[in-house]
Amino acid sequence: MERNTILVTGGAGLVGTNLCRRLLEHGCRVISLDNYFAGSRDNHIAGVEYREGHTKDIARHIPETPDIIYHLGEYSRVEQSLLEPDVVHDLNVVGTAAVVEFWKEKKCKLVYAGSSTKFGDGGLARSATPYAASKAANTELVKKVGDEFHLPYAITYFYNVYGPGERAGIYGTLVEAFKQMYLSGAPLAVTSPGTQRRNFTHVDDIVDALIMVGDRGQGDEYGLGNATSFSVLEVAHMFGGSIVMLPARAGNRMQSALDTTKINALGWRPTRTLDGYIREFLSSHPRGAMREKRVLVFSTTFYPTVGPAEEALLELMRKMPDVQFDVVTSAFSHGSDDAACPVANAHIHRVGFGWKADKYLLPILGYHVARRLHARHSYLFAWSLMASYAAAAGAVLKRTTNLPLLITLADQNLRDVSHLARLVLRVILTDADQVYGAASQEEHAASLSGKTLRHSMGEGDAFANQLRYAYAEILLNQKSA
Repeated sequence: MERNTILVTGGAGLVGTNLCRRLLEHGCRVISLDNYFAGSRDNHIAGVEYREGHTKDIARHIPETPDIIYHLGEYSRVEQSLLEPDVVHDLNVVGTAAVVEFWKEKKCKLVYAGSSTKFGDGGLARSATPYAASKAANTELVKKVGDEFHLPYAITYFYNVYGPGERAGIYGTLVEAFKQMYLSGAPLAVTSPGTQRRNFTHVDDIVDALIMVGDRGQGDEYGLGNATSFSVLEVAHMFGGSIVMLPARAGNRMQSALDTTKINALGWRPTRTLDGYIREFLSSHPRGAMREKRVLVFSTTFYPTVGPAEEALLELMRKMPDVQFDVVTSAFSHGSDDAACPVANAHIHRVGFGWKADKYLLPILGYHVARRLHARHSYLFAWSLMASYAAAAGAVLKRTTNLPLLITLADQNLRDVSHLARLVLRVILTDADQVYGAASQEEHAASLSGKTLRHSMGEGDAFANQLRYAYAEILLNQKSA
């Protein structure tokens, strides 16, 4: 490849980083445009020109005329997109529309990274989630504009990319999530039914294909996937250890059709295998000390005094009978023992004297109960249903034990709170490892805490994210019922 100027949107992500590195090796001038929603500055490579910004502002950030645009910078999580459709619209609809206009103006070549969800379950999956729908619509937009204006373009479809540099956390990949659970000693969380199949494709094979498509590809239907597929359960068994089945998720396709005819015609064949990659990982990384299938929960009230947050937790417990939940709550919720709760894997630990004022005792008495429980059990993580008096006990426990703390906000209103409540919330939210809620809730929480909320939870991260998602989907279904 001659000395070309190449623009990579999403150049600080998994595929973008590896593509930028390869393009540099080919002698190209490489420009990355990334807003770091999912990308990381830790991925920066010497020699690449990094520019921070949203793709909707691409014309302002990129005055140059590139020879090729590799458009990778979009939202890329399937089921998660159900919980934040506004974010998907901003990144995948508004952002990509601007990239297409930029392409029309510059008259260069566009390589678009489509998604294999377009072909999932015989085409049904393409409309099952905001992510899948937006990606499918964008492939049709690129094709329409390219054909109408006689512009060079190629549309590729990625199939479950994995490899060095994968991201963990909320927007992480399945293989990386399993790696993190393995390293932390947590059981592997598998979304039911576990028989859903995926064509896992190594990032180096994806980059090989993108280079070929950039050089010689034209048109649609470049499927970039390894023909060998595995079920999610098969992948989990490759890591060994115990498995926890999560509730089934909306938008979780069972399989996707793969057609590699066009990319094979360019000479591409995948050379890396998932089972080989996992074997190499296991040979150099010992499993973490095994931990119980157990979560410590803080809730100001619990059964039978329940609101949407508590009802959603009870439903999650029913759907995950293999996981034990220790719930630290106040005595004024009118129960004396586990028998008062209809869910067998809920173990309720009440504090106080049966008064409504018991909630004010939770930060102290709840902490001491939780500390005793922590001494007896190897918890996966601690979870507070809301930023509340109970969460204060979780925050103190986090400070004294380093047990990762997740706070979910359910329907909590953080907008109109008193000055004193703001001070308390600031402490609680600052101590939490991760705070999750609706976009408006997270915005108010971030302003209160003065920090980014969706960062890693450390050892509790991978499993907590899986459980948190299942809980959030139950809440969403309750609201829409």
